[in-house]
Amino acid sequence: MNQSVMQLSHRSKLAIVGAVMLGLFLSALDQTVVGTALPTIVTDLGGNSLYVWVVTSYLLTSTITVPIYGKLSDLFGRKRILIVGIGLFLVGSALSGISQNMAQLIFFRGLQGLGAGALFPIALAVIGDLFTPRERGKYQGFFGAVFGVAFLVGPFIGGWITDNINWHWVFYVNLPIGAIALAVIIINLPNHKREGATPSIDYLGALVFTLAVVPILIGLTEKGIASSAGTAYSWLDWRVGGLILLGAILGLVFLFIESRAKEPILPLDLFRDRTYSASQAAIFFMSFAFFIAVIFMPRYYQAVRGISATASGYMLWPLLVGLMGTSVAAGLVIARTGKYKLLLVGSMVTMTVGILLMTQLTDTTGDYPLWIWLFILGIGIGPSMSGYTLVVQNAVPVAKLGVATSTLTFIRQVGGTIGLAIAGTTLSSSIASNLPKDLAKAGVPAALTKHIANGSNSSLTGVGNVAAKLAHVLPPQAHPFIGAIVKSLHQALAQGIASSFWIGLVVAVAAVVATIFLKELTLRTTHHDQPPEPSATDSSPEPAREELVPAP
Repeated sequence: MNQSVMQLSHRSKLAIVGAVMLGLFLSALDQTVVGTALPTIVTDLGGNSLYVWVVTSYLLTSTITVPIYGKLSDLFGRKRILIVGIGLFLVGSALSGISQNMAQLIFFRGLQGLGAGALFPIALAVIGDLFTPRERGKYQGFFGAVFGVAFLVGPFIGGWITDNINWHWVFYVNLPIGAIALAVIIINLPNHKREGATPSIDYLGALVFTLAVVPILIGLTEKGIASSAGTAYSWLDWRVGGLILLGAILGLVFLFIESRAKEPILPLDLFRDRTYSASQAAIFFMSFAFFIAVIFMPRYYQAVRGISATASGYMLWPLLVGLMGTSVAAGLVIARTGKYKLLLVGSMVTMTVGILLMTQLTDTTGDYPLWIWLFILGIGIGPSMSGYTLVVQNAVPVAKLGVATSTLTFIRQVGGTIGLAIAGTTLSSSIASNLPKDLAKAGVPAALTKHIANGSNSSLTGVGNVAAKLAHVLPPQAHPFIGAIVKSLHQALAQGIASSFWIGLVVAVAAVVATIFLKELTLRTTHHDQPPEPSATDSSPEPAREELVPAP
């Protein structure tokens, strides 16, 4: 008789959970480790002009492949797809480590991203296979903690390896960790898929989806990075608005194809369920707000406080501690009570309060108030790391668990990217508006104010010794005003980051509203599809029951 996943021993299940969390940790750690080492890497390879593409290539491939991996795992089983993902990630890591020029590094980082796209959504889907919705909370809650730990230790590991060995080992360190996770998965995880599932792949949908998402992500990335760096492309620039428009048109073509596909990459019928749609909307808005904090706060610490890149990562510890604690606690509470709506609404309200406090940021804000604000923000974000995944997996048929989970991951990444682009625009506009006023208040002559304001969004609001930069570019008669100019630059940058949090506040409120629309469905206690409870307003017939069985 075929053995289902639920019949595995508890020890085997825990081994699998440990392995997939190790793979997830690997993916999260890679981003923070490489980010710390990247300035040294591009200097060594002589590619400062291509700096952004080392990040963009990984972002593109890891985002595009998420929904595709989710669908393939439903058709062919989690084990096969997870092995492919980890394998590609490790091959990409090894090749990135031996890169001799920027072109090679960009290509191999893209290969890494092809593998990384499978790690997070398939890991969550594996937990969905191993445990019933009622049991999943206690395990999925640890996924937020994994990300928190990676953010805390990543900068230290990346900095230590770069300073004491060499940057190549930033990539090589992935290999032994990934090999352990791969071995445990191969030995312990059965390859289960739907009984009678026909491997019909929507090739056309996958192609058009890729063609649609690539220009949108590139356009948003160009806007976000350009705005935060000061070059500030217009939304109507072809590198931003033109690419986004092209992607949007292709996106409509993709939706048309999916509405007629036999096995769509993105099943549109899932969005007819209010709970599923509300969860996707809430995670989009939450990620939008969250990215503003994790991207712009390190810049605040580096540019305004003048601390190192590595140290700026550690200054986010209150946010990460709050996130880790409530992520684990929320999972345990949901598993014990079977309730989630009040918890998730409360968490989004708390996140909104935290973001509201962050709008008060100035260049003189003390450490203790800022740490409290970040901690409150982390407390609010933590439950969403596992909560919405539980809701989505409980709301969809078992046969679509993989694609539903991966769609949630995809929406989270796109929400963060859009948030970065819009917040970057707000930051740039705020600096351009406030800096002349701050310079005038500081008594800087009008001619000098105009000169400084015209260059305010470039290197002067970046990291490093701004006073030394000013002394180098300004005439001697302007040197007595350097102290006032530096103070004004810091004020303007802090005001700009605070302004970006006002955008975050709007979307945080939207996340609260979306979460209110969730239905409090009873968490299933089996792996069978069951009609949602309460079901008084749901007249749809009971879905067909399906078992997970080993693939031949």
